[in-house]
Formats: sequence, C-alpha cells, structure tokens
Amino acid sequence: MAEDTPTTSGIGKHGVLRLPSVDVDSYNIELKDDDGFLGDRACRGAFRKILDDLRKPLKKNGDDPLGKTPSEEIGKGPLDKALIGEDIEAAALVHGAIEEFAQELAYVTGRFLKTKAWADTECIVVGGGFRKSRVGEIAIARTDLLLKSEGHKVHLIPIRFDPDEAGLIGCLHLAPSWIFEAFDSILAVDIGGTNIRCGVIETKCKKAADLSKAAVWKSDLWRHADDEPTREGAVKKLAKMLKDLISQAEKQGLKLAPFIGISCPGVIQEDGSIEKGAQNLPGNWESSRFNLPALLIGAIPQIGGHDTTVLMHNDGVAQGLSEMPYMQDISRWGVLTIGTGLGNARFTNRRKENKKEKKPENGKDKDKKDRTAKD
Repeated sequence: MAEDTPTTSGIGKHGVLRLPSVDVDSYNIELKDDDGFLGDRACRGAFRKILDDLRKPLKKNGDDPLGKTPSEEIGKGPLDKALIGEDIEAAALVHGAIEEFAQELAYVTGRFLKTKAWADTECIVVGGGFRKSRVGEIAIARTDLLLKSEGHKVHLIPIRFDPDEAGLIGCLHLAPSWIFEAFDSILAVDIGGTNIRCGVIETKCKKAADLSKAAVWKSDLWRHADDEPTREGAVKKLAKMLKDLISQAEKQGLKLAPFIGISCPGVIQEDGSIEKGAQNLPGNWESSRFNLPALLIGAIPQIGGHDTTVLMHNDGVAQGLSEMPYMQDISRWGVLTIGTGLGNARFTNRRKENKKEKKPENGKDKDKKDRTAKD
C-alpha cells in the first residue's frame, strides 16, 4: 500500500495504545504451552470438544441424554434448556462440560494474570458469542470462583452489552471528540471469524456523556463463513452493507457522522494493515498490500457531504471499550472474548485532569504512580 494512501483522513492512527480515556497495555497476546496456543483451550470450539468427549462413552451405550445431534450442531438454546429441563441426566452432562471448561478458562486466565502486561488486574469482563447464553454465564461465574479460590484478587464478570453489539458500541470510544459535538450517530463494523456485523450506533450523549447509554439503532449481519467469499468479495459486501445503513439513517433523519469505526481480529498496525491474527478471515488479510480502511474510504469517500474518516482497532479492544463507562472506579482491567478464538486486551484508566483525588495525610499522592504508569 503506497505511503500516501489515505486511511484515516488525518484524525488519528489505527491500533494505537493510547486512547482518549485509557491506555491499552496489551492486546492479542498469544500465550503458548507444549500443546500450542493457550487460547485454543478456552474458546467456543474447546467447549464443544469437551462436551463431545463427555458424550462419546454415553453414545456407545445408547445413553446420551442429548440424543444423536453432533455437539457442534447443538445451539445455545437447547443447551440452556438442558440446564433447567426435567431431564436430570442432560442437565448433569451440560454442567459437567461447564465445569471442565471453567477449569480450562481459569487456567488460561491465570496465565494471563502472571504476565507483566496483566499484573494487578482488578476486573476482567468476558464477551464474545459464548457469553450470550446461560451456559456461558455459569461458566464465567464458575471461573470467577475458581480464580478466587486460587488466591487471585480479580473479578470475572459477563460484559454488560449484548455480545453481538459490544464490539460495535466500543467503536464509539475510538472516535474523536468532535464527533459527539456535531453528530448523534456513527457507523461501526465488527469483523469476526464467522460473521461480519455492521451497525448505526446512536451516541445518546445528551442522556449520558460517558456513552453508557449508547445503543445500536440498526444493524446488519452477514455470516461470511457460510458463503466462503474471496477477500475482495468480502470487502465489496461490507461496503454495500454500510451504504445500505447510510441510506436508512439518512431517511430516518439521523445526524450520521462521517466516521466508520472498525473492530477486527489481529494486531492492527498504525497504517491500517494487519500484522497477524487474521487467519480466520476470508482470504489473506495480513498481506502488506491489503488495507481495509483505505479500501472503505475508496468505496465510501463521503458521508453526508463530508469526507469519510475510518479508524480500526483490534476486536477484543473494541469489545472491552464498550465496558469503559462502568470501569471508572478501578485502575486496571481487562477483557476476554470467547468466540472462534480467545480475544484479549488489558487497559489502564487515565485520570482525568478535572478529577479531584484524596491525598494521604502526609500530602503525598503515592497512589499517583500506580494509577497512571503502564505495566
């Protein structure tokens, strides 16, 4: 990609570690052990494998309470129903899978907490598609208890926003401040290994300046894994989805900002290229000649008569940012996203200049260094 190719229209760089209210201490860490990447032990596929392993001996005897449906084809709904249904054996089977998965998630989380970047983490929010189920919520709660029993002083909680919307809403926190002064909504894109979701996000700044009331006005989902498109085909489809949303927003009378926030897997470079971690996306997104922000600006050069600007960050970071309004009472926090893979990011809140803080009796603010320094 040529150096003069526009990727942000001058409003900032992609994948930056210093955002308006937080520092991104790390993201997309790929921890390994002798068996490979640790994230593979605590992703959605790992839970399905655990469930399948528990069912195999039961299938041989014809005693599988979940029937003949393959584990990977059992949806979240049926599994949730099994937990509260009258079939006690089915409930016990699903609970057994939850317990084993929670053990794995606790181990992987513990390994994150031992890294320098994740030191002194006070709270971890868990997002991703797995969280959007009763099974996922129980697994998260059980993992929280396991971590506490091991002496970790950290809280593990489900992400507050709908996991399907958190990545979109988190893109608001990538936008420059002038967006919120002149416009009431933005376009956001959440790219995953299975789906691409686009949406119009209302800021609702008048109700809550911290964006805690932000909401998805309208969204569109494309399950690209089913279509197996080329990389170019995926970008073309994405651009069409965004254009359709722009048209709908204009008809509704929304003040749509000329800004597109993108949540995408991988290590995002400042120029908008992807260094690594995009292997589950259609085609080669890690090529030095591929630049999604630039391509979208080329496809949608203007929104509402203004030049389009685009900023892209890692999908785990974006999901975590949606939780930022609720993390103001602590200093260090992280996010894990359980989906096709295990996304991760760690944040440190920066004190606002106008925020008054209590000082110890000796007049020295010994807490200042801890709350502002990066690990």
